[in-house]
Amino acid sequence: MRTEGSGPRLVLVHGGVGPELSWERQLPLAERWTLVIPWRRGYGESPPAERQDFEADAEDLDALVEPGDRLVAFSYGGLSAAIVAGRRAEELDSLVLIEPPLFALGPDDPLISPMMELSARFTSGETEDDPEAHWRFLTMAGVKRPRDAADARRIERLTRLALHLRAPVEARPDLAAVRTAGVPVLSVSGEHNPAIERICDLITERAGGERLRLPGAGHPVQRVPGFNERLEEFLVRPRR
Repeated sequence: MRTEGSGPRLVLVHGGVGPELSWERQLPLAERWTLVIPWRRGYGESPPAERQDFEADAEDLDALVEPGDRLVAFSYGGLSAAIVAGRRAEELDSLVLIEPPLFALGPDDPLISPMMELSARFTSGETEDDPEAHWRFLTMAGVKRPRDAADARRIERLTRLALHLRAPVEARPDLAAVRTAGVPVLSVSGEHNPAIERICDLITERAGGERLRLPGAGHPVQRVPGFNERLEEFLVRPRR
């Protein structure tokens, strides 16, 4: 886990590409915040893991979070963050979710279900023999095609962790508890995928709070210029 800076704690939970890429553009926030950046299981110095599992991540995050924390989470990391927010709603100062695959909010929605099915095919290993579908999922997840051998090895490692991961559709955070507790919630998307836009709309509907769209970077919306400023504008608002 990396911790730096001073001021209120800002806990940044990474997605499938690891914290060094997920949050490199948020490091300047350490001038005003204490950045707490954990490594999810299977990444960095955290315990090894054969796959990603949002329930295991939620256990680790629950032990890390302190009263008054601001929780910011990206992609698959948003599943565990949303679960912890539901459990600790009275203690959190705010919750920011950046394109989490919360398929359970609308599994039969005509926009969401095709993305959910592609995700299931990828994580089960079915797309390994279908390069087009394989890269369609990876591109949707913000992974670019390899530029060199080192890049290819990194993508292969990330793919292994994603294979047979705990299905996102199984994540069912208590967003009603978040809303009831009055936790300020910001749901963020990049206007690159209709299914993700719908999921983020549903988060706002179920948990309350605000909605932010910042196109230009695809899935890793936090890489868009101006994201940090919009994030801080939200974070400093008082809790209801």
